[in-house]
Formats: sequence, C-alpha cells, structure tokens
Amino acid sequence: MENPLLRQYLATVYEVPSANGPVRASLDGDVVTDPSTLPEVLTRPFALLTAYNPRSMLLPRKVNDARHNVLRDLLILGCYRVEACVGFEEDPEGTWREPAWIAHAMDRDEAIAFGRVFRQNTIVMCRNGRPELIVTDPTCDDVGKTFVGNWRVRG
Repeated sequence: MENPLLRQYLATVYEVPSANGPVRASLDGDVVTDPSTLPEVLTRPFALLTAYNPRSMLLPRKVNDARHNVLRDLLILGCYRVEACVGFEEDPEGTWREPAWIAHAMDRDEAIAFGRVFRQNTIVMCRNGRPELIVTDPTCDDVGKTFVGNWRVRG
C-alpha cells in the first residue's frame, strides 16, 4: 500500500456510538500504555465495515446506500450487534464522509471476508484496545496485511 493512502486511512476520524455519546477517534495516535484511559467502546473487540465505493470507485449514492443496507442485513443475520458509525476527514474543508457499521465482537477472519466480498481496500479491527488497519483487496497489498495503529481520541 502506498504511504499517502496509508496515512490517509490512519488519519480518518471515526465517530462511533458509546453509552456516553459519540466518540471520535483515529488510528494515528501515540502508544497507549493504559487502555483503561480510553473510552470503553475503544477497548472492546469490533470491526468497522462499509460497503461504500468498492476499490475506491465512486458510486451513486443510491447504489452505495443499497450495498450498505445489504451489508447491515448480512451482519445482523450473522447475529452481530451492529451500530451505525461514520468515517470522515479531519480537515474542516474536507467533504468526504463514509457511513460504516461497527460490528461488535466480530472475528478477524470473518471481518476480512466481509471486506473482500464488498471489495473494500481495507477494514478496521479493534482488539485489546488497539486498532488495526487490515488489507482486504489483493490489488492494494497482501490480503490480511496489518498496520497496527493507536487510538487518538479527538475532541
């Protein structure tokens, strides 16, 4: 994966739901030595998945929405607790926003399979309070190649 694309993925801000309201975090933080300092949602296992814009190909909103709803239905049929979240650029001038689903307690291999089926370049996994960006498109890099990040909670 090329460095500019990797940096862009790591700097994406995700707004995830929590009991205390939405938490905004990116994967480009400093090493967290004590995960208990993170919001609880970021210490639990989950996958962040989307069906929007396969292989970074911009699709019409109606098509993206239909794909995204199919993904949600498949996750629910798989007995996952699913909540809506969103990824976006931190830059106030940025216009990119992409809906995603947080699938709680999802297995890594199954999350990779969902990423491949929906033709995503990468997915995000969280395990033990550590986020991982995982390649799911073989045209980007080896499937399963992992870039470990650190949560950076945004204001």
